[in-house]
Amino acid sequence: MKISSSRILSFLLVLLLLQSCKKEWLEAKPDKSLVIPETIKDYQSLLDNVGLFNTAQACGLGEAGAGDFYITDANWPAVNVNQEKAAYTWSKTEGFYNGELSQDWESAYKRVLNANVILNGIEKIKPMNSAQQNWNNVKGSALFFRAFDFFNLAQGYCVNYNFASANQELGLPLKLDYDVNVKLKRNTLQQTYDQIIKDLETAVDLLGIKPAVKTRPSKQAAYALLAKTYLVMGNYEKAGRYANLTLQIQGNLLDYSKLNSAAAFPVTRFNAEVIFHSLFYFGIFNPTRMNVTPGLYGEYVAGDCRKTIFFGSTGLNFKGSYNGDRNLFGGLTTGEMYLIRAETRARAGELTDALNDLNILRKSRWMGVYVDLSSTDPELVLSFVVKERRRELPFRGIRWSDLRRLNPDSRFATTLTRTIFGNTYTLPPNDKRYVLPIDEQEIRLSGIQQNER
Repeated sequence: MKISSSRILSFLLVLLLLQSCKKEWLEAKPDKSLVIPETIKDYQSLLDNVGLFNTAQACGLGEAGAGDFYITDANWPAVNVNQEKAAYTWSKTEGFYNGELSQDWESAYKRVLNANVILNGIEKIKPMNSAQQNWNNVKGSALFFRAFDFFNLAQGYCVNYNFASANQELGLPLKLDYDVNVKLKRNTLQQTYDQIIKDLETAVDLLGIKPAVKTRPSKQAAYALLAKTYLVMGNYEKAGRYANLTLQIQGNLLDYSKLNSAAAFPVTRFNAEVIFHSLFYFGIFNPTRMNVTPGLYGEYVAGDCRKTIFFGSTGLNFKGSYNGDRNLFGGLTTGEMYLIRAETRARAGELTDALNDLNILRKSRWMGVYVDLSSTDPELVLSFVVKERRRELPFRGIRWSDLRRLNPDSRFATTLTRTIFGNTYTLPPNDKRYVLPIDEQEIRLSGIQQNER
């Protein structure tokens, strides 16, 4: 019997919700007797559920602890989710979740499970020549989504990547199918990044150059995520190569001087810079209670439109989400690719090209006369890039990852401090609390090893 794609989606989502009450996500398994997608279109319908595949994909708890905002004493009682408070104050493992499911962990493995369902099912369909492109898109998209979640999980729940020790460090449990009988352990960190890269390299060969809609993955999005992955790994040659391939497809930038800074949310959804659209949101990011730190707000000088596009008139709340509302954008953009390419060029000593990338980006953010950045000092050019990343990419789910990878370099090491009701909380560079605790229920039911922190 043929089942409509809408019913497939409904049955699958209800089933997954029911299972979440009984099993941890690593061992959750859909009952194939209840719902059987049969066509390429069915699987594409599952992938197009943006409420599942394009939501909560960034490391939200990491962003809560990244230090670019503060909560006043008056607003602190309104933060009523324990893990949000714990991430904000860099709390120790005990009591971090206090019985709550880890929202980042749970939602990511739910998406991984669904991606695996689709990858398993699509392989059983032998497409006609006329349907081969659609078949390729389904498989490539599922691989991209799985890689995106593994990447973001690694930024929160694994130590920072170091080539010398990656084979000895704990990575993620790499759930690559949905066989409940497979006993999972944590793979190594090297295996985790190898899997991310493998999924993306396979996706590159399957996906179309640009997507029909920006909530769908594309070859350009896979290139962009490879650039991010290699940047985190410290492989600057490959990070630069993939950022360049991304920008060769299209490198459009918004002219911020033409945006309406008086609007509640000046940046529109699916704008010209967006390569892949994704979002995330926690209650702690509510703009009515989230105040931007003076340190971040003070980074924007006269003429920089981002000061009024990103922040309210008092400089307190953030309104610059590329989702066009209060939900935070966690996708991929051309602006980020210019910064990745600039950093890799600066580190390679290609200062003229690095500065060119920076100036192209900055001019698009400027009102009035713009004066190019210039220098022949490699360290100064690299510092230009690092500072520009902070100005360009706040509240994108990126700052936590940047702190982790830059802290080992004394030039960029940062100590974070917060005060609540007179109590001061501090996170020194390279502290073990830069790795989040794994979900308590996951530890209890699967027996995987908890992070040392």
